[in-house]
Amino acid sequence: MQLTPLTMPHLFERAERYFPEKEVVTATPTGLQRATYGEWAARSRRLGGVLDQLGISDDGRVGTFAWNTQRHLELWFAVPCSGRVLHTLNIRLFPEQLTYVVNHAEDEVIFVDLSLMGLLGPMLDTFTTVKHLVVMNDTGGEMPTVDADIEVHDYEELLAAADPVQWDVTDENRAASMCYTSGTTGNPKGAVYSHRSIFLHTFGAMAADGVGIRESDIILPVVPMFHANAWGLAHVAVATGATIVMPGPDLSPGALVGLIESERVTVAAGVPTIWMGVLDALDGHDVSSLRAIPCGGSAVPKALSEGFRRKIGMPILQAWGMTETSPIASVCTIKSSLGDLSEEEQADLRTTVGIVSFGVEMRVVDPDSLEERPWDAETSGELQVRGPWVIREYYDDERSPESFTDDGWLKTGDVATVDPNGYIRLVDRTKDVIKSGGEWISSVELENEIMSHPAVAEAAVIGLPHPKWQERPFACVVVKEGESVTSDELMEFLAPRVAKWWLPDEVSFVDEIPKTSVGKFSKKDLRAKFEGHELSS
Repeated sequence: MQLTPLTMPHLFERAERYFPEKEVVTATPTGLQRATYGEWAARSRRLGGVLDQLGISDDGRVGTFAWNTQRHLELWFAVPCSGRVLHTLNIRLFPEQLTYVVNHAEDEVIFVDLSLMGLLGPMLDTFTTVKHLVVMNDTGGEMPTVDADIEVHDYEELLAAADPVQWDVTDENRAASMCYTSGTTGNPKGAVYSHRSIFLHTFGAMAADGVGIRESDIILPVVPMFHANAWGLAHVAVATGATIVMPGPDLSPGALVGLIESERVTVAAGVPTIWMGVLDALDGHDVSSLRAIPCGGSAVPKALSEGFRRKIGMPILQAWGMTETSPIASVCTIKSSLGDLSEEEQADLRTTVGIVSFGVEMRVVDPDSLEERPWDAETSGELQVRGPWVIREYYDDERSPESFTDDGWLKTGDVATVDPNGYIRLVDRTKDVIKSGGEWISSVELENEIMSHPAVAEAAVIGLPHPKWQERPFACVVVKEGESVTSDELMEFLAPRVAKWWLPDEVSFVDEIPKTSVGKFSKKDLRAKFEGHELSS
């Protein structure tokens, strides 16, 4: 058989050659901007010439600090297709974390949206390897001046002066891009993706039993392009010729519903906190074009998924993955053999993260003995995975050995059960599970039950010290605007839904729950806030 390298230029050239009339749509403060794939491809090739003119080394790391836009999509392909390594920078990292990842990756240039210069500018003099700053003027404002010893360029001026280039990447194992974890403990860790891994992950995103992306789709990636490769949606949109709608900086529920309605979006993907707001904004809007709402990043509450099913006839499609898995590693589609399940049973099944994706292997094991747990939907253990788009180590990081088993499996840090049909249920993170009197309580399941109360908007549960039981659950609850609920009412609501010893010892009503840089509940910040608060006996 022919040994054709699996490289990203193939994805790019399909859009360029076969779908030049399809569109990339970007929401901006002044309205929607539209470009065809043909126009996008021509600009991307000139962008390859820009990287040559700037003197970026053959495998140089190119940082991006940007929203989801057409220009960011140009960088997504021009950088790896020219042989360099795309490094998407998380705009929500703490300053010291951002400095760490830029210097650790040794970025040579950073492309930044002008609207984000207020975040990036103060840190420029902490970057040791950055020689160039290229500003993408998304506001129409004045070009910035910087004190650091860095050359500042205008994106459009560079592009207009550059010559287009031909792609020449023949090694499928060459690094194409990199992301860093959100760094909930310690410094963020880098995951480097090869051309081959991105190519194969793109196939996975096309699979009918996965997200099933096709040419006829109109895709709205609400998930940021700096968050785990935007779940592969930008890659697969280009590869299939699907229309892609970039939401830009406005991720408010009203703006997102407006895009879904006006652009007839078929697939819209984002984290649960995004869809919580969108659900309340759907009334009076026609979103009948939607065929799938992929959701991940944290557990999807049953109440949220069922809320969408009741309102628009379509539940949320839960998926699971990590920065380390490119990220899609499982999707919760319902087997045809389970078609006789009741409506309620199907709703319960959709709270799992589904069956592991084709190409990926998983096991749930005792973390010490690595003995595999039975598939009985009850016995929990650590979820471990391996596969062609799962990293084998972190980039230049001494913490790698502790994150991988000797036989090559990634320790995900998720506690999970598996049912007899192979459906994976994430019951907690290993660091978030509550150990009460030697027994485990799933903070995730408890949160989902609390959030099913009609007056509750958000809930996060942490374990706090207890003089008798070591730890007990402590719930932080945000009440919906215009609603009210007491702690006793919540306990009464929960009593028939969870084991009695799972009931929180205390409920704290808060205005908001802190979020991580990728929109998950920040249990670390909650623990810090309530440090020293001991539950009574």
